[in-house]
Amino acid sequence: MERHAVVTAGTGGIGLETAVGLAGRGFTVTVVGRNAERGARAVERIATAATAGGPRFLAADLASLDEVRGLAARLAGERPLTVLVNNVGAMFADRQRTVDGIEATFAVNHLSPYLLTELLLDRLRAGAPSRVVNVTSGAVRSAKRTFEAAEPPGGYYGFHWYGRAKLANLAYTLDLAERLRGSGVAVFAADPGGAATAMTDGTMTSPKIVSPPLRLLWPLVRRTFARSTAGPAAEAARSSLAAATDASLDGRTGLLIGPGAVPVPAPRASTAPRTVEQVLRLSRALAPATA
Repeated sequence: MERHAVVTAGTGGIGLETAVGLAGRGFTVTVVGRNAERGARAVERIATAATAGGPRFLAADLASLDEVRGLAARLAGERPLTVLVNNVGAMFADRQRTVDGIEATFAVNHLSPYLLTELLLDRLRAGAPSRVVNVTSGAVRSAKRTFEAAEPPGGYYGFHWYGRAKLANLAYTLDLAERLRGSGVAVFAADPGGAATAMTDGTMTSPKIVSPPLRLLWPLVRRTFARSTAGPAAEAARSSLAAATDASLDGRTGLLIGPGAVPVPAPRASTAPRTVEQVLRLSRALAPATA
């Protein structure tokens, strides 16, 4: 039976390397991105590694919840889905809002993968045994743990707001794993560690992304960021590929796969009942998966 994998933000960086790895492991791969030219180049590269069906590109701006729904509708009308890798992520130097009027960091890093996953659960069940892989970040440890609204109280600091959005998605991921336990759909989070990508090159060079106390230590913080984001994207993709394909994970679910491509303990904040409850309530209010 054909095994179909979807990788969001799959036209460059860690997403592209994940897609190449999946194609080489016998999956027919669909990559999702905003730019058709980048998509065409990605498909050409993935095709060189493919050992099964040919890859394809689907265009969608995942900052728009309407476009997420449109993508899900198209995929839901097709074949069963074996692997969904929610690789999409973004960090912004300045506060931004999406076309839906939602703070962009929270929308892109959490609401988009949350909604796409919820809308594709039937396709994932049809493709069981199947897996959902949500890409997380070590930045969750810097996050404010309050989710009454999309925006936390206080000033905008891109790195910390990114960590908070990733924490929301990690809490959702681990809760979803329990909800789907026994369904044939396994759910994992994957922490790629650091890598040199367009996101890290574009945002992690400005002291504006961290809180004022850390700005006083900016030379040290900047060197730390530089060291942690110096690795190749292919290495960073190992955790996602392990979460998506490693046979040692068969029959398991609800694990965080670390940069070494092995399970690691999840931060306690991601399983705190209050955090999970707030995240689910806010997600369902801002991005309802039903009409």
